[in-house]
Amino acid sequence: MPPKLSLYIHFPWCVSKCPYCDFNSHELKNKIEELTYIEALLKDLQQDLPKVWGRTVNTIFMGGGTPSLFSARAMQSLMQQLRALLPLRPDAEVTMEVNPGSQEFDEFSGYLAAGINRLSFGIQSLDDQQLQNLKRIHNSEQARAAIQKAKTAGYKNFNLDMMFGLPQQTLQAAKEDLLQLIDLGSTHISYYQLTIEPNTLFAVKTPDYLPDLELQHDMFLQGQEILAVHGFEQYEVSAYARPGFRSEHNLNYWQFGDYLGIGAGAHSKITNGLNKTIQRQVKQKHPQMFLNHAGTAKGIIETRLLDEQTLPFEFLLNALRLKQAFSWQKFTDTTGMPAEHLQHTFDQHIPTEWFIMDGVGLQLTDQGFLMSDEILQHFL
Repeated sequence: MPPKLSLYIHFPWCVSKCPYCDFNSHELKNKIEELTYIEALLKDLQQDLPKVWGRTVNTIFMGGGTPSLFSARAMQSLMQQLRALLPLRPDAEVTMEVNPGSQEFDEFSGYLAAGINRLSFGIQSLDDQQLQNLKRIHNSEQARAAIQKAKTAGYKNFNLDMMFGLPQQTLQAAKEDLLQLIDLGSTHISYYQLTIEPNTLFAVKTPDYLPDLELQHDMFLQGQEILAVHGFEQYEVSAYARPGFRSEHNLNYWQFGDYLGIGAGAHSKITNGLNKTIQRQVKQKHPQMFLNHAGTAKGIIETRLLDEQTLPFEFLLNALRLKQAFSWQKFTDTTGMPAEHLQHTFDQHIPTEWFIMDGVGLQLTDQGFLMSDEILQHFL
């Protein structure tokens, strides 16, 4: 039986490109032709349908870029056509990313009526100076207003993104920023470190006075403690949820589930239920190239099968992000490989204080959780 299936939909446009962002996003220069892009998404999906015939879609995630640049009417049309093509679970979690810039989103009640029942706001900070440092197009007042509008529309399930390790940020400033975010009443918080990624504007000109590694580590531990005190359980490296509000879509990634990706630059991971092979696939990244080739062979720029050399790393890349243990049975069921492939490497190369291993499965200790990147190096 194949793993749970999710659908990821990529919307590649933003009002402006953030200097730290390495996602496939492109500055919007002209008005979006909503129906043209939605038609391309549906062509893309129809091409992929034979890979997932009969399988129920449990979650949908609309990411970007900025999906909220699309109107509620466009999203209603998209959701109606998705339901016609795919067996969507009646209570499926459907998330849309929102950047809270002024005039960037339609009425939230329209998105809710379309079936989008969870929002993820890219707040990043509630310090206006830091928002300027990050070149965000919103300020703290607009962020608060957007969240209040979502609540008024009826949203009860939403995530807020916040960064730490920002330019010249002190431990106290990081604390105050997070406490302000918690006061906004979200059900889920993604609290993560600003990372300077290659091929971003910040990689070319890195901001001055970034906190050193020791201070960043202190900010991470401080955030863990504050969020726990306020009722948020950490279940992944950067994900904290109130009881009952974990991100089902992201959990499916981290538990090595399957996902179909449509849209410019979208990635897929699909298990063939007959022979247990796992295939990864990537779509055309540039929006115009995607529009030109959606639904054709040229719309796919990469297809590869995972093998015995790559499967352990791919599995652990996701599983080690979670605080909970994974079972050897889970590893074997999703990869088709025996547990010995992992057990030997942990026994021989990973410090014993970093993990707890028995005949049922494996769990990282708190120390190992912080060293997960180093652990992964042994499986490359």
